Amino acid sequence: MGLTSAELYATTQQLSRSFFARGTEEVARDLLGTVLVHDSPDGVLAGRIVEVEAYLGQGDAAAHSTAGRTERTKVIFGPPGHVYVYRIYGIHHCLNVVAEPDGTPGCVLVRAVQPLCGVSTMRRNRGSEQMTNLTNGPGKLTLAMGIGMDLYGADLTASRLTVRIPGTPARIKIETSTRIGINKATQLPLRYSIAGNQFLSRHQRVPATRLARVPSP
Repeated sequence: MGLTSAELYATTQQLSRSFFARGTEEVARDLLGTVLVHDSPDGVLAGRIVEVEAYLGQGDAAAHSTAGRTERTKVIFGPPGHVYVYRIYGIHHCLNVVAEPDGTPGCVLVRAVQPLCGVSTMRRNRGSEQMTNLTNGPGKLTLAMGIGMDLYGADLTASRLTVRIPGTPARIKIETSTRIGINKATQLPLRYSIAGNQFLSRHQRVPATRLARVPSP
C-alpha cells in the first residue's frame, strides 16, 4: 500500500531554503500538497501535507513567540526551514515549520497529513488500522511518523526530516478558516486545508475556497 521509498524520492524533489524564507501565511498555503518525509530508524515515513495553521510571531497572541525569544522558542527566531517541535499535555508532540527571514519569528503548524509511505509502520506506531485516523491531527501525525523532541531545530533542507514537492504538483483547492484548539486570537482565518481531503483533523463549516498556485522548490 502506498509508495515505496524509491518511488517517493524518484517523484519528488527537495525544497530549498528560499521556499521557507517568505511570509508565514504564504509558506503555510504553499506547504499544502508538499510531502513531509522522515527517514526514521524504522524506515522512510512520508505523508502529503493536507492541513496547516499559520502563527505570525510577536503580533499574534496565539503564537508561542509572542512573548519574545526564550530557550523554548529560539528556533522560531532563527533561520527559516527549521523545525519547532513542542510537547502538549505532557504527551503529544506538535510539528511546526519555521518561516520568515532569519530573525523574524513565524511558524506553521502541520495539523494533518495523508499517509504515502511506510503506512504499516505508522499503523504500528499509532496502534490503529483505520487509515483516515492515522495522521488526521497534529499529535497523531507526529506519533505515526516517529517525530519527537529529538528533531527540535532540525534543518528541513538537510536532515532526516525534510519537505519535498512532487515533480508534477497537483492543482488543489484551498479552504481557509479560523484556527482551532486554541483560546487566543481565535478569530484569525489562518487555518488552511486541501478542500475535500478525507485526512483533515476537522472539516470546515463555512470555508472560503481559492485555487492554489503551484509553489516553486
